[in-house]
Amino acid sequence: MFQFKQFIKSILLILRLPFLRIFSTTFFLSAFFYSIFSRAFWREFNSVLRGRYLYLKRLHEKSENVFLLRRNVHRLEKGLLMRPRRPVFGLKYIEELVNVYERLVSKDLENDESIVDQLIWARDVLTKYFSVVENNTIVSNCRNQFEKIDIAFGSKEKKIPFNQPSKEPPVQYDQFFKLTKNRRSVRWFLPKPVPREMIDRAILAAVQSPSSCNRLPYEFRVIDDEKMVKEVSTIPMGTKGFSDNIPVIIAVVGHLDAFFNERDRHLIYIDASLASMAMVLSFETMGLSTCCLNWPDIPKREKKISKALNLERKNRVIMFMAVGWADPEGKVAYSEKKPLGVIRKYN
Repeated sequence: MFQFKQFIKSILLILRLPFLRIFSTTFFLSAFFYSIFSRAFWREFNSVLRGRYLYLKRLHEKSENVFLLRRNVHRLEKGLLMRPRRPVFGLKYIEELVNVYERLVSKDLENDESIVDQLIWARDVLTKYFSVVENNTIVSNCRNQFEKIDIAFGSKEKKIPFNQPSKEPPVQYDQFFKLTKNRRSVRWFLPKPVPREMIDRAILAAVQSPSSCNRLPYEFRVIDDEKMVKEVSTIPMGTKGFSDNIPVIIAVVGHLDAFFNERDRHLIYIDASLASMAMVLSFETMGLSTCCLNWPDIPKREKKISKALNLERKNRVIMFMAVGWADPEGKVAYSEKKPLGVIRKYN
């Protein structure tokens, strides 16, 4: 029976190759293939389009848009730190930025502390911008509008571009390399709770990672309820055989409504992956272990996880991470890495 199945698979492979070769020759035929013969990208199409719709809907309705605020403030930051700095810059988006800043300041901030630090950052950068940019009609109108906006909170430090001080790095390379080499994917954990304070500390380190225009188009869904962990940890395919001993599982979720155009759809994966690696190493410094879990794009599992986490269509699960105290009796894979000469090329 096994040999017969293998024979059928080999025949199907032989038949499939010319079929795929034909449809992969042009963009049109590829689009036709994935429209008619495969649903593999349907959910991604829908999520990207839904995210773009929500982003543009907020623009059209002139409503609050934190992603737009963060992007444009960061664009101003880059203009402020240029060498040499241009006498006039930011004219294409300064009106848009001041308008969204004004709308967000007018919100009931007592019930939304999540935005306060971001508005202080925006206020400080805008103040610096108006103090150095040369005057013209657009700048003058925006400055007048900005100066009338009352923001009733502040901070001791100015959240504006600064000179990076020259100093010894806090961690030497040999120490850091040892940390990365000692980190291994752990699948056997002790039945010991993970303090939420430690998880929050790792997330604080994670969000210091680079992010395109500082949008941070992702969030970490931390699941530490025992019943929910058992439910969620069985949904990714890579947990078979050890899902029942995971103490905490974290879902890394991307927000496609952070972008106005399809061209940026991959940034949720890039930015979230940078942050996730920083979080993994942070857990290592605290004595906690992790296992990064692949999330294949399979419609049935996507539907299942969307229901379990109450996700919207604009959201995409990027990966999962198991977190806990490593069981010293449990083994880890050696996982030999590629040699430097193979994985590195200059120029």
